[in-house]
Amino acid sequence: MSIKRRDFLRLSAGNAALLYGLPAGLVKMSALDGLKPMVGDVAPISLQERQMRVEKAQRLMAENKIAAIVLDSGTSMQYFTGIGWWPSERTMVAVIPAHGDVSYVCPAFEAERLHQLITIGKEVRVWEEHESPYKVIAGILSDNGIRKGDIGMEERVRFFIFDGVRKEAPQLGYVSADPVTMNCRLIKSPAEIDLMKKASDITIAAYKASVALLHEGMTPGDFSAIAEDAHSRLGVKGELSANFGEASAYPHGSIEPQHLKKGDVVIMDGGCKVQGYQSDISRTVVYGAVPTARQREIWDLEKKAQSAAFAAARVGVPCEQVDMAARKVLTDAGFGPGYKIPGLPHRTGHGIGMDMHEWGNMVKGNQQLLQPGMCFSVEPMIAIYGEFGVRLEDCAYMTEDGPRWFSEPSVAIDRPFAV
Repeated sequence: MSIKRRDFLRLSAGNAALLYGLPAGLVKMSALDGLKPMVGDVAPISLQERQMRVEKAQRLMAENKIAAIVLDSGTSMQYFTGIGWWPSERTMVAVIPAHGDVSYVCPAFEAERLHQLITIGKEVRVWEEHESPYKVIAGILSDNGIRKGDIGMEERVRFFIFDGVRKEAPQLGYVSADPVTMNCRLIKSPAEIDLMKKASDITIAAYKASVALLHEGMTPGDFSAIAEDAHSRLGVKGELSANFGEASAYPHGSIEPQHLKKGDVVIMDGGCKVQGYQSDISRTVVYGAVPTARQREIWDLEKKAQSAAFAAARVGVPCEQVDMAARKVLTDAGFGPGYKIPGLPHRTGHGIGMDMHEWGNMVKGNQQLLQPGMCFSVEPMIAIYGEFGVRLEDCAYMTEDGPRWFSEPSVAIDRPFAV
């Protein structure tokens, strides 16, 4: 039977004592009790940095012969303008011309709220409920002297918005804004990296507290609720997905019911956001028992693959080489080949920043060269159906001298958090 969430707060932390070999008296009655907010010293992205982002976007527009870009409500709008806006059926967009100031289009009844949020640009053009927002967007383009040439649509612009603008301004061309938005967001500034470091520190603190409350009979949902509570006490909104035993072999879980028992492999995967910037960390442990020789063997192999991937990441090296380095460790050990299970069924890593998954995947065929400021996960999972899986995931950022970890990788199967 599943343990109710409130019961976790009353459990002793003998689980942590068993896992780490510590005297039970050293562990608090509730591992959550001592958690305090960790975001008090966090500096948000400055207005100056956002202005520099817009200026860089405009330089890239000129280089790529794009007259303007359209941003739908979402991550890229927040990246450039600082405005977070729910993407409803009512069109709200930002338009960044290659020359000139940022303009906004929104429903008339939302204009006052939008004005409160604006720090980049000033102009807001509105549309009433019976009017066409696309005609308003076309008007902004025309008034900026854009009567021919290409308009870049950011990747998250929804089709009905793109299609509406295209019909109102059919004389213009429409292209992907990726050469602008991707090349801005791909390279993180020191301020962005600092926020991601903080997010990683918080998630590790949340994981430590949550692992101490693993308890026989709990479900993955129970464990997720504990981790969400831990993140909340640390001052952020965080999430965690978990799988136990044989279900740990499935990269994104199983629909089969799971109840934790001693000796189960436990995979946890999740993160949080700090000022819009993401962490993403996975840990694999064995609950309530000394790991078996088989569990240690596979965990150690996973550790070796993660280390090889990290070592392969160098400035000027194609992203695919990171994947190849991890995969070679596994194929040399008899797993795979390729994506075959037992083995590594997915890419070795993905880009990360404001979104958990961004550009810069560590995957076969990606010839993108690693550059300073690029951030990515390193997570070469080993999946063995019918037994268990192991995933160790930490994110890294590139410097001129090579990669640096956002979170220190696990030391051993019974030491999931580096000391």
